[in-house]
Amino acid sequence: MRGLLLFLSLAVSCASIRAAFAPGISKRSTALRRLSMLHDHDARRDPDAVTQQAASISRKSFFSGISTLTSAFILSQVEANPAFADVYEEEFLKTGRVAVPMGVSGQAGKSRPETGIVLRDGTEVSRDTKTGNVLAEIVLDDASAASKDPLAVLVTFTSPWSLAKGPFFDVECRNSDTGDSAFLSLSNKANGKSVEELPTSFFTKSLFSPTGRFSSYGQPSAIKVKKSYMSGKNRIIELSFSILSQSTGAEIPRTGIIAATIPEGADEAVMLVASSTALRWSRVTEKDCRKTVESFNVSNSPKTGMKVRAKEKNEFLVN
Repeated sequence: MRGLLLFLSLAVSCASIRAAFAPGISKRSTALRRLSMLHDHDARRDPDAVTQQAASISRKSFFSGISTLTSAFILSQVEANPAFADVYEEEFLKTGRVAVPMGVSGQAGKSRPETGIVLRDGTEVSRDTKTGNVLAEIVLDDASAASKDPLAVLVTFTSPWSLAKGPFFDVECRNSDTGDSAFLSLSNKANGKSVEELPTSFFTKSLFSPTGRFSSYGQPSAIKVKKSYMSGKNRIIELSFSILSQSTGAEIPRTGIIAATIPEGADEAVMLVASSTALRWSRVTEKDCRKTVESFNVSNSPKTGMKVRAKEKNEFLVN
């Protein structure tokens, strides 16, 4: 039986190749006839010219046929088996990237999420593998009218998940197997209001913007704020929301906590967002997310003689 299936598969492949090459072969034959009729005299004087032109046509036909056959095969697999595409969606939800980065579902040429987080030039994000302590120095706009230089602040928190690395991430820790994560994001201008005075919609609007971390395949929906309260200098917001599946368009429920604070001298809130799928939240991750948010702290960087500059980063994902 397996031998018969293999034979049929080879037969279909040969037929597909013949069909893919047929237009190219026809074009080649037509071109050669024209060369024979219109340039017969030149061909007799320089037969290599005709040979080179024919070879060029043959090469073009070959690569055109291969491209057509390959594209047809991939599209047939996706249409015939939706799970073929779901593999990429599942991979993205777990790791933040896909297994075939140069494909349609990949990140090549795709804009990175805009979290608003910019590191200070000359610094890197670090995480102590023993304690889980994360340290990042970021730059904000200085709200002082007398200063045109950026404001540097130190952000610290403790995470049980490893530091995510790569062009897709700014400051983020995540479990590559489950998609549980904690990342930093920056709000819009607060216009002089304190973090306590701002409505919850101010934070959710910034977090779930069309270019935000959760909006890779469309803006999140079903956003529901469950609790909002102050814990020391931090505003805590507990909420649920749904993100869109790339392949099916289905909604994937998530639960999370936001911790936000506005550093002294700034007019933007630095937010730490810890979340997981709703199913894992109730069984596993709620405790980890709460501990991560409780450890969140932002303070102004010590003054030094070094000028504060923003670190450059790629705007597009290049593999």
